[in-house]
Amino acid sequence: MSKANNKNNAFEIGGITIPPGERASVEFEVAKLYTHSPLSVTAEVIHGKKPGPVLMINAAIHGDELNGVEVVRQTLERINPATLKGTLIAIPVVNVFGFIHKSRYLPDRRDLNRCFPGSERGSIAGRMAYQIFEQIVRRCTHIMDLHTAAIYRTNLPQIRANLSNEETNEMAIAFGTPVVIDAALREGSLRSEAEKIGIPVITYEAGEALRFEPYAITAGVNGVKRVMQHLGMIRKSARKSKVEPVIARATRWLRAESDGILRSHVSLGQRVSKGQLLASISSPGGSEEIQTIAPLGGIIIGQQTLPLVNEGDAIFHIAYFEEPDRLVEQQVEHYLDEVTDDSSNEIKFGIGVQ
Repeated sequence: MSKANNKNNAFEIGGITIPPGERASVEFEVAKLYTHSPLSVTAEVIHGKKPGPVLMINAAIHGDELNGVEVVRQTLERINPATLKGTLIAIPVVNVFGFIHKSRYLPDRRDLNRCFPGSERGSIAGRMAYQIFEQIVRRCTHIMDLHTAAIYRTNLPQIRANLSNEETNEMAIAFGTPVVIDAALREGSLRSEAEKIGIPVITYEAGEALRFEPYAITAGVNGVKRVMQHLGMIRKSARKSKVEPVIARATRWLRAESDGILRSHVSLGQRVSKGQLLASISSPGGSEEIQTIAPLGGIIIGQQTLPLVNEGDAIFHIAYFEEPDRLVEQQVEHYLDEVTDDSSNEIKFGIGVQ
């Protein structure tokens, strides 16, 4: 390839033109509140000097999911536009209203991640989804959507993706979490609607809502780096992850069989066997107790953190694998040890080019 052909062109988005090797903050008005105040979403755009993919990383589609916000911030801190190939569009907070109010939802109580591709004349959620989809999503070639569990729940770091899409599958494996879930596409989600127009999307899930959790943040920053290396946007580093992702063949939520006080006997990432006692649910006085038993062997990838439960509450999310559960547990333990160690050290991106 000649030098002339290896130079990037200016990137235009939201009415702003960004020269190669530059960074800009671009504000998108996505809706208006009843006070006539605009509701805006800010995208940080880093446009590399050399051509390459247009990757979007976004967080807080659910406004109370905070770990991804910090993943985006740390990622932006470590990217050098002079050596970046392609363009990075980073949206730390998609659901600004929910973020301000520490809420998962928008003011109309709708879930923004069930409203894509949106409607220009719809509800506030539909209008937000429409503007984000039309102005930003359609400009991308790849997307990483960062999430946590809902309030009072926590998730083991995991990737959810449509693995029948080859590009999506490759991104999911490159991210490097120990568990990858071949998750069905949900109508109205960013992942589903973007894939309909040919944009591969992976969803990173880790930790709990309304918290900053160092292990989940570190795992996210490491994963974003590995996907960018896979896409050829940044130079590959000498260090390689020792964890080989394992694809879950199925997952299942176990629900509380009674109301009461939950005492969990297992932890996130733990291997459980069929028939194992997972938790006890008792009345506050302890006069009655119901035991929750594992129906099959697997790995705990999500669980409720609030010890107060109602009958029917989802309390444990278990993933099942073709591989021996002991092998998967060892991989999970190694991964968590690694990201816990890394979270106390600065993570450095390989910022050169291939």
